[in-house]
Amino acid sequence: MENTLEDVRRLEREFKACRKILTALGDETRQHLLCIMLQSQCSGSRAIEIARQTNLSRPAVSHHLQILKDAGFVKSRKEGTCVYYYLDPDASQLNHLITLFCDVKEFMKNVPDRSGD
Repeated sequence: MENTLEDVRRLEREFKACRKILTALGDETRQHLLCIMLQSQCSGSRAIEIARQTNLSRPAVSHHLQILKDAGFVKSRKEGTCVYYYLDPDASQLNHLITLFCDVKEFMKNVPDRSGD
């Protein structure tokens, strides 16, 4: 079965919808911050607490956490003057990413073999 133009357009739409999360997850520093957060308390951690576990400044950690938040991976809550960051248990953006990868895999099955063998 051959991929149609509509299949290509659907993949383009899916890539566009996942752009923020792909960008957020594509950065090595943010990957490290996510791993730190996976080991943190469910109630969340302050940027300064996370920074202590890295070689980054608090402002740098806050910047990366904001990117992860904008991508839908991290949430925050404010208590007085403190902001606590925690992983979003819903993470619906992750479901979009899973769908994208499954669709790419199916799409690749229908790409003609061009290896010359």
